[in-house]
Amino acid sequence: MSDDTTKSGGQDRTRINLSEDYEVRDWSRKFGVTPDELRAAVKAVGNSAAAVEAHLKGQQGQRGQR
Repeated sequence: MSDDTTKSGGQDRTRINLSEDYEVRDWSRKFGVTPDELRAAVKAVGNSAAAVEAHLKGQQGQRGQR
């Protein structure tokens, strides 16, 4: 079965698949980061959307403290 990009649910909402351009685009937009920042976050904490979001929020907080 092929990946239907018009239907998201279940795993699609909890995991970030960097192999799919549309997911990189959509998750980058959602988190307000560049695709490279998203890739770096996934590399740092894994592909869990919740973990990536927490990681990115932590980095944004650190930027404001400099």
